[in-house]
Amino acid sequence: MPPVSPPAPRPPVVLGSGSRYRRELLARLLPAFDVAVPGVDEARQADEPADALARRLARRKAEAIAADRPGAVVIGSDQVAECAGRILGKPGTAERARAELAACAGRELVLHTAVCVLGPGGAPAGEHLDRTVMVFRPLDAAQIARYVERDQPLDCAGSFKFESLGAALFSEVASRDPTAIQGLPLLWLAAELARRGVGVL
Repeated sequence: MPPVSPPAPRPPVVLGSGSRYRRELLARLLPAFDVAVPGVDEARQADEPADALARRLARRKAEAIAADRPGAVVIGSDQVAECAGRILGKPGTAERARAELAACAGRELVLHTAVCVLGPGGAPAGEHLDRTVMVFRPLDAAQIARYVERDQPLDCAGSFKFESLGAALFSEVASRDPTAIQGLPLLWLAAELARRGVGVL
């Protein structure tokens, strides 16, 4: 009987993101991975649609890290929140968070969560866009103020943490992948990593 060849070594995985939420999500799939923060300008181009912005930034983040890690599997991701035709960024302050939630109360919010996976080597890019539709409940100023004070969603696109008290802000959610709401669609990503030699099971 011919000798059994040892399995090919698993390529290292690098998450190209400074988001602690994405790190926590990826840790559900992988016990160990590297993190590198890409220096990418995240400014929106003129008249760029929200979904195109998310895709472009996810790709640029992956490319920025992959240039220095050719033997690794590199994950880039970006999320853009859109409400009533406006793109919502990370509020940064409690005042801006309250203003954004007041403007969105009773309205539909769309989260565009994009992922780009590169490597190892010259493997073609794998790209995915998840679209989640969420409907805000009507909210008064006191409810919004209490929410922002309790959850402190200052570093979250759309000014909410759905995995925390933020779930109470919504009356409906339509999503193919609930992990996309937090910034990294694990259903798609698990299959894409397996295709690149990084099985998670």
